[in-house]
Amino acid sequence: MDFRLSEEQRLFRQAVWEFAEQELKPRARHVDEHGEFNWEAVRKGASLGLLGLTVPEAYGGAELDHVSAAIAIEEVARGCGSTALSLAAHNGLGLTPILLCGSEAQKQRWLPALTSGRNGLAALALTEPHCGSDLGAVRTTAVRDGDEWVITGQKMWCTNASIAEVIVTLCRTDREAGKRGLSLILVPTDAPGLSIAPPEKKMGLHGSPTHAVTFDHVRVPLDHLLGEPGRGLPYALQILDGGRIGIGALSVGLAQAAFEEAVRYAKERIAFGQPIAAYQAVQWMLVDAAVEIEAARLLVYRAAWLQDQGLSYAQAAAMAKLFASEMAERVTRNAIQIHGGYGYSREFPVERLYRDARLMTIGEGTSEIQRLVIARHILGLVRAEPLPADVV
Repeated sequence: MDFRLSEEQRLFRQAVWEFAEQELKPRARHVDEHGEFNWEAVRKGASLGLLGLTVPEAYGGAELDHVSAAIAIEEVARGCGSTALSLAAHNGLGLTPILLCGSEAQKQRWLPALTSGRNGLAALALTEPHCGSDLGAVRTTAVRDGDEWVITGQKMWCTNASIAEVIVTLCRTDREAGKRGLSLILVPTDAPGLSIAPPEKKMGLHGSPTHAVTFDHVRVPLDHLLGEPGRGLPYALQILDGGRIGIGALSVGLAQAAFEEAVRYAKERIAFGQPIAAYQAVQWMLVDAAVEIEAARLLVYRAAWLQDQGLSYAQAAAMAKLFASEMAERVTRNAIQIHGGYGYSREFPVERLYRDARLMTIGEGTSEIQRLVIARHILGLVRAEPLPADVV
């Protein structure tokens, strides 16, 4: 395979880079300190296709390939991690279920509004207070009552909930069917009985709102079911495979931003009569960062390329997410080390980048879960089917 970007991909990268420099980077500190979602920039980004990266043009999207989508998330993350996380969740977790298993009527109804920038974003609600990685243990129920679903339960760590127009929710529609009794249902955020808790007080990514969501006998029409009933778990696992590519790209962007700050500071900071960039200890940290960022970027691109080719990419996505997220933590940590005491101050962006990067080894499957997924693939414990229902 050839990892050289096409002319269209290079031009798109440049356009998103300029957007990040002009609209995201100057406000990244404010967004973090005040916990404000950067709606102004996001709505401007709609013209670049950032709100519908892989959505077909017929539904208002940019109809980009998945490598280009990864490029977009990387460049946005280089400018503002919070904005990148919300856009990655919107595209990879919120829109993907509608694209993957939505009917034509559902696509026509929801996608144009969600990609326009005029309305709210999309969100995905999987995790619950008692279960994190074990999605098969979901307790939120959806009971059929006439021509409606009645949804009761609670979700945790729902990114974009307060800024979303619709939340794709994993519900138990058959209490006796175990893992085969789960389904995905579209729930508008203005539905009576749906309650969104205040934003979680997180370590980082303060400008990307994350919430607990309660469903108190929320009623939605039967036609809000996405795909086949009982297929919610395999759908969710496939969605997470693609989402891991997004988190990998986001990790690369955060690391790239920290690396650029470290290089700049190392050239400017004078110690013992010369720039600290002249010292081998600093040089080696910068070299390791450059090598690891490039390796992670290629892993992300490879996983996205496999997805574009219609080939199996679950293992590649897990590898990319695992390596890139752990790499970002190392690179941002060393960027602080190069800055010394200043790196621990909020006056310099590396402190924020380090806090933002810390989530990447947790969200959309912890590093431990990624290793479990990869191990099952290399040991041949995963059945060769498009939706591996036996992998949790």
